[in-house]
Amino acid sequence: MITIQIKLGRAVRRLRAQADYSQESFAAAAGIHRTYMGLVERGRVAATIITIQKISTALGISPSQLLAEAEHEH
Repeated sequence: MITIQIKLGRAVRRLRAQADYSQESFAAAAGIHRTYMGLVERGRVAATIITIQKISTALGISPSQLLAEAEHEH
């Protein structure tokens, strides 16, 4: 079974790539350390609601939209 944190990471990676960001430039835009962003994208950490807010803001979507994207990941 794939956990929600893995699904969230996959969604973040996909949406970041669609927005044409490198992981490093996206982390800077979101105000998150690049190493931590890598952990989020690989599903190695459970992102806090504050981190989800920062990521969704950098993507130009709401936190609920980001979580909905995560729910649809395989």
